[in-house]
Amino acid sequence: MVATAEKRELVLNVYRPNAPLIGKCVENYLLVKEGAPGRTHHIVLSLPDPAYKYLEGQSVGIIPPGQDEKGKPHKPRLYSIASTQRGDDGEGKTVSLSVKRAEHTDKETGEPGVGVCSSFLTDLKPGDDVQITGPSGKTFLLPEDPEATLVLIATGTGIAPFRAFIKHLFEEDPTFKGNIWLFFGVPTTSTLLYHEDLERYCQLYGDRFRVDYAISREQQTDDGRKMYVQNRMAQYEDELWSLLQTNEHSYVYICGLKGMEDGIAEFMGPMAERNGMEWKSYQKSLKKLGRWNEETY
Repeated sequence: MVATAEKRELVLNVYRPNAPLIGKCVENYLLVKEGAPGRTHHIVLSLPDPAYKYLEGQSVGIIPPGQDEKGKPHKPRLYSIASTQRGDDGEGKTVSLSVKRAEHTDKETGEPGVGVCSSFLTDLKPGDDVQITGPSGKTFLLPEDPEATLVLIATGTGIAPFRAFIKHLFEEDPTFKGNIWLFFGVPTTSTLLYHEDLERYCQLYGDRFRVDYAISREQQTDDGRKMYVQNRMAQYEDELWSLLQTNEHSYVYICGLKGMEDGIAEFMGPMAERNGMEWKSYQKSLKKLGRWNEETY
């Protein structure tokens, strides 16, 4: 069962850069704990047009105010949607984002700098206007399979679409009878985004919801290396391989920084080889079936 837009009310690009929707900031709060490296915010924006409908797994475009270095309006930056189609308001009139404030040092001047769009978003106050485009995306959607077992692999703000997946399936979709297994990689415990929500799901849904954290600056592998998501997954190698091989209702979703794909491939390659398969060709077949889905940035 392909994890795409078949048989769905899929809306794409109702609003474009030349005529964006003007929403407002409803809520903006810090997601990380005190002492965390960097700032990540949960931001809720209003959607004043009911025609702007989105599905879990889609993205929203944000146009920061001002002009670029060429004197032209900024292009939209895409952000994975962190809320279900009902929005955090429960009525589908809002969209939520998980945004890490991008900070860097200028290579020439040595001066600190910030990302144009992420700084705009993380500085928002309730009532501020925001230019919104989209929604976009049609390949990172939930499968139409009530028996699905989802293996979700996230790093950092890559948890955003999975917050939407988990909440929608467990709280809004009465037909869902499957299971969810989340692997979540972050640098420190203080950066475990939506940690309380995840632990609450563990309590509420028992064996149907599992979460394994990989906290790279605080945890180590048995041979003393930093613990990344692929290292945590390696601890469950046999179980994961069995899921892929024997459960046609299993689906893998990967979201986060682009480098994580290589790390996961380094783990999956030898595992496939030990089972007499070539990983790239097997991965290709899984993708064709909609059972292996990636969205990295």
